Amino acid sequence: MTTSPSHKNQTLLECLETNSNPSYPISSLVFSPNNPSFPSILQAYIRNLRFNESTTRKPLFILTAQHESHIQASIIYAKSQGVQMKIRSGGHDYEGLSYVSDVPFFIVDMFNFRSININIEDESAWVEVGATIGEVYYRIAEKSNVHGFPAGVCPTVGVGGHFSGAGYGNMMRKYGLTVDNIDDAKLIDVNGRILDRKSMGEDLFWAITGGGGVSYGVVLSYKIKLVRVPPKVTVFSIPRFYDQNALDLAYLWQRLADKWDNDLFMRMIIDVVNSTIHASEKTIRVSFLTLFLGDSDRLFSLLNQSFPELGLERKDCIEMSWIESVLYYINYPIAPIDVLLSRSPPLTCLKRKSDYLQKPMSKEGLEFIFKKMIELQTPTSLIFNPYGGRMSEISPLAKPFPHRAGNIAKIQYVTNWNEKGIEASNHYINLTRVLYNYMTPFVSKSPRLAYLNYRDLDLGITHNGKLSYFEGEVYGIKYFKKENFNRLVKIKTKVDPQNFFRNEQSIPVYPSWRN
Repeated sequence: MTTSPSHKNQTLLECLETNSNPSYPISSLVFSPNNPSFPSILQAYIRNLRFNESTTRKPLFILTAQHESHIQASIIYAKSQGVQMKIRSGGHDYEGLSYVSDVPFFIVDMFNFRSININIEDESAWVEVGATIGEVYYRIAEKSNVHGFPAGVCPTVGVGGHFSGAGYGNMMRKYGLTVDNIDDAKLIDVNGRILDRKSMGEDLFWAITGGGGVSYGVVLSYKIKLVRVPPKVTVFSIPRFYDQNALDLAYLWQRLADKWDNDLFMRMIIDVVNSTIHASEKTIRVSFLTLFLGDSDRLFSLLNQSFPELGLERKDCIEMSWIESVLYYINYPIAPIDVLLSRSPPLTCLKRKSDYLQKPMSKEGLEFIFKKMIELQTPTSLIFNPYGGRMSEISPLAKPFPHRAGNIAKIQYVTNWNEKGIEASNHYINLTRVLYNYMTPFVSKSPRLAYLNYRDLDLGITHNGKLSYFEGEVYGIKYFKKENFNRLVKIKTKVDPQNFFRNEQSIPVYPSWRN
């Protein structure tokens, strides 16, 4: 697919119509800012309201693609005009990179690419990138009560970003990440070719299973391996306040959570709440939210032996199907399960950051962080997701995602607010950064590691110019470590040498003098 000089002189619609399949008319799918539907199309998948201000730069247009040729045509248009093309699947990217830019850009919105074809016989499924993980779970459950998929907790997340960035969920200690369970993919490259795993080659397939798809092309779909789940799983959620031994429990959790049976995933959440003793005072709450791939008798016996301090009682343990546990985890009523098909999450302004816990924090360290959280009263919470199990068995080089053995847990910093405006955003973002700085002594070092799917522009950005490799290395090594980052850059330089697929934290190409 080449961009001829004539494309430069064509109008937007002429270019898109000339270069797409006439059997799938494209003109009605293009929304420019003067189209009355433009605001609603733009806002439909903005999941972080701090990027929905009147001052936020808007795209030149949005293409709600329905056919592969629409995407191929948009690549030709973007090349001919030198504008940036953003690809959006679910819009959950924490820094809005799929719908915000500082340079002229347009959006190819993938929400029409949402077919899900489940094959229970060979325990696989082809899933298009505009589907949500809630839809994936629902379609699996329609066919089987003993299959699932180890993806994320939030059902409105789009498959495209979640899968390509190594999405995880509460079965990762048993089955690893999304990318550890992907067998094939379909992608449109910078030349407009539609490639599968065989035709793209193992290097490019490796890159788009953990390195983020948007640096390499437009991923259309993934072929996933379904995993086995028991007909009944067990869940519980146990909160403990500071005056109920929360400090000791948090201290012990760090020593146990990555070593339990692979069937057990126990997430720890630390947040600040109103004191039950003095209503005007704040206190720390530590909550233990659990999914166990087995029955309550086995879970009860396992934890009473290894973690009796938690004080687990039989009435705390609830047995349900795996699909019901997905709803339980997000505080939804566990019936009807068709709420998993909803594409409307609760919306808020937010900031997220990430860290890796590699050594248990001391009681003094925990006490220090508790005190600082009460002082700041923001971030809203720290979520510790335990590693170990299958996560420790997979090589850090197997996928671009390198955070395997040696990690106790990944930490997510969660800050939400409802006030509008730049001032409020700056205030809450700064408080999150302050807590992140307080955590420095307790987390991974040299480099301080981060998780790609918790995109964080504080780690550095690229301006996609001559210095892009050196700018990209700053955040790239934190997300991928050096060896994986360099492999990603090498693949990028080979498949997209002009750096067409780019954003503020994309994989850069090598500088021209290196080629």
